Amino acid sequence: MNGLAARINNALPQTQCTRCGYPDCAGYAQAVADGTAGINQCPPGGAEGIERLALLTGQAPLPLDPQFGTEGPRAMAVIDEAWCIGCTLCLDACPTDAIVGINKRMHTVIEAHCTGCELCIPVCPVDCIALEVETPGRSGWQAWSQTQAEAALQRYKLHGAHRKAGAQEETKAPEAAAPQDANTRKRSIVEAALARARAASQRPPAAKP
Repeated sequence: MNGLAARINNALPQTQCTRCGYPDCAGYAQAVADGTAGINQCPPGGAEGIERLALLTGQAPLPLDPQFGTEGPRAMAVIDEAWCIGCTLCLDACPTDAIVGINKRMHTVIEAHCTGCELCIPVCPVDCIALEVETPGRSGWQAWSQTQAEAALQRYKLHGAHRKAGAQEETKAPEAAAPQDANTRKRSIVEAALARARAASQRPPAAKP
């Protein structure tokens, strides 16, 4: 990133939610610096966030563009552990590694690490993830802090490093033992987990002693 893009990126909330239309906050910051994106595309930053970008770019503040969402309280993801099938799809989707768990075991959310990005919601095949309002009555930067933004950015960088390392390990594997296509692998995991869940629901209740 050039100097202006870096300053813009530092002024963003670093939720990495992609609601601005870019793959991450850094991508959006570069687009704003290049003049290819407006300063009013970040719902988590809200009106105060737009003012920050206006000061940095010399542009006049604008209302948040509704096509990218609305400003609101910060939410937190909550997993219904009774319904979680351990498919691990949400682990890949979470940009800050706020969800922990292993294959075929229930997952849970580390509250302090969740940015409320909502990216885990659409990938869950059993709809066991919901959003709860974390900051009632406060939105935008009133519901967030620079310290939280910096922590989220560091966790996002670690998440990227972990994924890169995993991809490199896969490429090192012998061709004969290469893993399945990622989408095929994930689909098989989900199908197997759903099959186990259906089988468990059809078992007769255990007899009382």
